[in-house]
Amino acid sequence: MLDTAFNVLKMIEDNSYEAYIVGGFVRDYIMGIKSNDVDITTNAKPKDLIKIFPNANIDNEVYGSVIVYLNNIRFEITTYRDEGNYLDNRHPDTVNYVDDLKIDLKRRDFTINTICMDKEGNIVDLLNSRSDIDNKIIKTVIEPLESFKIDSLRILRAIRFATTLDFELALDVKEAIMQSKYLLKDLSINRKKSELDKIFSSPNIEKGIKLIKELDLIDVLYLDNINKVKPCSQVIGIWTMLEVDDIYPFTRNELKLMKDIRESIKNNPLAFTTLYYYDLYPCTVAGEILSIPKKEIMDNYKSMPIHKRSDIVIDSYDLIDYLKIEDGPIISKLWKELEIKLLNLEVNNNKEELLNLAKKIYTSSNLVKEDADETKTTG
Repeated sequence: MLDTAFNVLKMIEDNSYEAYIVGGFVRDYIMGIKSNDVDITTNAKPKDLIKIFPNANIDNEVYGSVIVYLNNIRFEITTYRDEGNYLDNRHPDTVNYVDDLKIDLKRRDFTINTICMDKEGNIVDLLNSRSDIDNKIIKTVIEPLESFKIDSLRILRAIRFATTLDFELALDVKEAIMQSKYLLKDLSINRKKSELDKIFSSPNIEKGIKLIKELDLIDVLYLDNINKVKPCSQVIGIWTMLEVDDIYPFTRNELKLMKDIRESIKNNPLAFTTLYYYDLYPCTVAGEILSIPKKEIMDNYKSMPIHKRSDIVIDSYDLIDYLKIEDGPIISKLWKELEIKLLNLEVNNNKEELLNLAKKIYTSSNLVKEDADETKTTG
């Protein structure tokens, strides 16, 4: 990847422009962390970059970003720029292209994200940020109160970097966050969730949660249940414990997973019936929340007599034929009874046993009456 990035820089420089790898990739490179996200900064304008890379896409013409693919690797190339006032604490009202790399770096969020690399692999550190990386400290490029006023998302990004990189926040950054936290109220809930996802999915999540509490951000982030959160390697498990389904945006699948995890917690994730009706993944997440070793849940799952209805040796036609009944809701009720009996090891997965049990259930319960009533209603 790095060789390809150097080729991109060389192609730009061969057209008489400057170009550098900038930000997170260089920071991670210095720290020995593998990164696949390469950002490039240059004094070439978007119209110039399109000439150099005819297949490039203009990602955002207003902000001077162009997307280039080389050797199937994605590069975001952004023109040096200076930005005007931030009217919404997030986006500048004007963007001015400049020719000075240092001016471009001064508009960025944190010093650790201003370090650059040239096409020869040399580190270019115009703002003396290498020492902050070495000292593992998060500092804003400009005065922190002003930085957070310019872009309130930086408040959460500061916590995210401190969490994922295991860095410390500079004292003035901490103080500025507490003074600026009200700005988060107007920040898009999607933006909040995006940063919180990264914090909550970090192996160092405890630090992130500690900072959210320490910096008094619980209310503005609607994380009232954060004190109930237990260690969990799955971010969906963290959101499940936070119980903010109706506040933060989740997909339909995420909402179902959280519901299934809660049901698994309530019904014991080790039970065959829980594993069967809520599936393995929600049960393993529930088990982690309950401090049940994953191996125990996996062993129980492997020991189950059935994992899905198609594992049962009879089908609906067998039930209809054997019991001389019509298809309908009564069949679904019989299936549920048979599944539970199988999962509770009260019957073997044997055709004769299951059909005899089905007949016994059908005749000795209210199912016969229900079947008759349903037949009258439909008739």
